[in-house]
Amino acid sequence: MATIIYIVGLILAIMAVLDIFKKNISLGGKIIAALLVLLTSWIGLAVYFLFAKDRLESWFK
Repeated sequence: MATIIYIVGLILAIMAVLDIFKKNISLGGKIIAALLVLLTSWIGLAVYFLFAKDRLESWFK
């Protein structure tokens, strides 16, 4: 069961980072956002997908 949770988390993290790098923001903003998502694990993924995904471009312009 733990392996499945780990794989799901890894897939979601990759999806989030790819989505961040597709956004129209500066390279520094992309790196900061990606690191925050990756370093905060499940909490970062939840915040990104539920709250920050649509607001990221306005925050890092």
